[in-house]
Amino acid sequence: MQANMQKAQEELANVEVEGIAANGLVKVQMTCRNEVKRITLDDSVMDDKETLEDLLVIALKDATAKAEATSSARMANYMPAGMKLPF
Repeated sequence: MQANMQKAQEELANVEVEGIAANGLVKVQMTCRNEVKRITLDDSVMDDKETLEDLLVIALKDATAKAEATSSARMANYMPAGMKLPF
C-alpha cells in the first residue's frame, strides 16, 4: 500500500489544475503539490492594481481548492475502506 501511495503522490506532482477569477480574466495553473506553473492575466485587469490583487487571490484559492479535491479523490483510491486522509 505504501508503494501505491508513493506512486500516487509522484503522479499528483504532474497533475495540473486551473483556478479562475472574473470569468477567466485571471487564471492560475498549478500542480496538485501547489506549485504555481503559470498565471494568465487579461489586459483589461491591468488598469486597477487593487482589483488585480483581489482577483489573483481568488484565482489562487480556486486553484488550491481544486488541487486539494483532486489529490483527495486520487489518494482515496489507494486507501483502505474507512481510512481518511489527514488533509
